[in-house]
Amino acid sequence: MTMLNQIPEELMIWAVPLGIILIGLVLGWIFKQFIHTQLIKMTEKTDWQGDDVIIKSVQSQIVFWFFLGSLAVAARGLNLAPTMSEYLSRFILVGLIFSITVSASKMVVGLFNLWTSKQDGGLPSTTMFVNIVRITIYVVGTLIILDTLKISIAPMLTALGVGGLAVSLALKDTLTDVFAGLHILLSQKVKIGDFIEMESGQMGYITNITWRNTTMLQRANNVFTIPNTKLSNAIIKNYDTGDPSFSVKIPIGVSYDSDLDQVMRVTMEVADSVHKGMEETAKDYEPAIRFRGFGESSIDLMVYFRGKKYGDQNPIVHEFVKRIHERYTKENIDIPFPIRTLIQKESE
Repeated sequence: MTMLNQIPEELMIWAVPLGIILIGLVLGWIFKQFIHTQLIKMTEKTDWQGDDVIIKSVQSQIVFWFFLGSLAVAARGLNLAPTMSEYLSRFILVGLIFSITVSASKMVVGLFNLWTSKQDGGLPSTTMFVNIVRITIYVVGTLIILDTLKISIAPMLTALGVGGLAVSLALKDTLTDVFAGLHILLSQKVKIGDFIEMESGQMGYITNITWRNTTMLQRANNVFTIPNTKLSNAIIKNYDTGDPSFSVKIPIGVSYDSDLDQVMRVTMEVADSVHKGMEETAKDYEPAIRFRGFGESSIDLMVYFRGKKYGDQNPIVHEFVKRIHERYTKENIDIPFPIRTLIQKESE
């Protein structure tokens, strides 16, 4: 009978703290599902996007914070030994610091991405910078946790200094690429989304700049991986620096028997129709026509368009060639085949 009387009493000792913890978890779930969801809907209606980032950054930690709070309240109802009570307090504090670090990392990275997206000439948001920001926050959080646990970090910093020297020598090439990547980003030699042409002939869009490599996507959907050191030292042509528009030149040759005034009029009419009817043409620049000289079998002229960005020249040339061929045929303007006249003199 004595054993049976003790069992309910022991259960009651743990039942209340466990009940408090369970209630805390339920309250955290309710807060997350209802109150926090309403806060997200409210911030989505505001003009500033930063409040969306802040509210969403703490979403994954809400239930855990309620758990830590209920655990702290429940611990007061237990007659724990001083040592066990101290360990539990440190566990709660370390868990809180870690969860705050996770939320702070998401919030700072989100605000950083939001800021860089609005900067015309600011730091671009790439994997490298995002990782630097995230690692910095986690390092600070780790140092705070170690200080909370009363672990001296001075010997660790000394060891890291000596070990860092050895690691830097072993990873010389990697560190060279890292600093080359930082140089590329800070100097804005290329940015994410730029279309570039390297001196080796590769052309494509810059899709990302990581610790060691820069990835470039060709128009044919092939991906090039370029070491940051080589890209930093390479001579490149950036089609998107400054004004991305560029000249599109289309050569034409007409017969020597053609009426050049008629050729100018007809060609300009076709050029104007292409210029006004296509989205790829830059509307701030009017098309132009210039005669270039006397060719071997034709009078040569050049038609000039202005494309908005690299790649627009293909549909512009395609459409213009179709229309000019059809119009020249109707106007009886001859585009001669290449002809070379040979005069042979008889020897006396």
